[in-house]
Amino acid sequence: MKEYNLVIIGAGPAGLSSAYEAYKAGERNILIIERDSHLGGILNQCIHNGFGLHRFKEELTGPEYAMKFIELLKETNVEVKSDSMVIHITENKEIHYLNTKEGYQVIKAKAIILAMGCRERTRGAISIPGDRCSGVFTAGAAQKYCNMDGYLVGKRVVILGSGDIGLIMARRMTLEGAKVLAVVELMPYSNGLTRNVVQCLEDFNIPLYLSHTVTDVIGHGRVEKVIVSKVDENKNPIKGTEMEFDCDTLLLSVGLIPENELSKEAGVQLDKRTNGPIVYENMETSIPGVFACGNVLHVHDLADNASIEAGRAGVAAQKYIEKGNDLSGLCLEIKNGEEVSYTVPQKVRVNNLEDSLNIFFRVRSVMKDKYIYAISKDKVLAKVKRLYLAPGEMESIKIPKDKLMDLEEDIIIKVGD
Repeated sequence: MKEYNLVIIGAGPAGLSSAYEAYKAGERNILIIERDSHLGGILNQCIHNGFGLHRFKEELTGPEYAMKFIELLKETNVEVKSDSMVIHITENKEIHYLNTKEGYQVIKAKAIILAMGCRERTRGAISIPGDRCSGVFTAGAAQKYCNMDGYLVGKRVVILGSGDIGLIMARRMTLEGAKVLAVVELMPYSNGLTRNVVQCLEDFNIPLYLSHTVTDVIGHGRVEKVIVSKVDENKNPIKGTEMEFDCDTLLLSVGLIPENELSKEAGVQLDKRTNGPIVYENMETSIPGVFACGNVLHVHDLADNASIEAGRAGVAAQKYIEKGNDLSGLCLEIKNGEEVSYTVPQKVRVNNLEDSLNIFFRVRSVMKDKYIYAISKDKVLAKVKRLYLAPGEMESIKIPKDKLMDLEEDIIIKVGD
């Protein structure tokens, strides 16, 4: 059985970044396994700009952003197997994969980084009623057809969900000559970045209907009409508020699900809040030597944040291979207050920290002029002011290591005045 020190599953921004940073840290025996024929993941179909502002200090398209990492990898000896599907991971870090050249293979790793990304929720996942006709696409599928294959999926379009992909596709469809009649959002706020609401909807006069949802799809063979209704505070449609849109296409931007089937099979403990692995301060999962990063861990707002997080995982994996982890000393749980939906990481082993702990999280609703607190019992460990908070945008707070050394209670992240 062939052995590698580090095996990375997935070659999107997280997988590529973790490989490069592990190599920079000193690891020279690295394999990336990617199921697609090209590196870059979903970045390849994201031809809009806005990538790279934080990581590379320049504005790039998705393919340009991916190429940055691909060029960096060319400076290394990292091995890549594309068109290869990982089908099983064991607790003792055996990886089963197959491809057309090698057939079925089993390899062994000292450390694994899970970077499989995420997938879109479909119509079946959210149970939209109505006719089962053609013309209903996920926004990501429409993005691939339009940007990579050269097909316009429709001429009169309604979009359900105001996630970033849905917002970007509203602009893209408009630029390609289609008429976007409406973007419909179940929540009372957009789930996308504020800049995308402005640049993709407001700049093109595309209406956004908050606290609305699709309650019927009508069509014989192809979508002909979509019925949209206002919802109450419990997200239930309100009778008498129906609006009818004559359209031929419905795009769904209704959330992303981390691809964690392999994680579950391996016995990795998952967080019900994120649908991703529970990780420690160094991105290590409940299985020693198995790390997770990017959208397989939690759905990110920016590819830059995913790649920066993945870099930490790569460095931590190299350190684990060389030295193992310091499991002595204090281990604390990181919990969320009522205003916070989840935190990453979920646990911290204080002795493993270099100098500080950076905690990422999302809030549950739009808030203005609030403070973010990291507290333990009655002790404030860190406090930062934010003028604006929204569920669609990732937030973070940093706690110095010396503030964590003598704690007796777990850490809570909360938002308040």
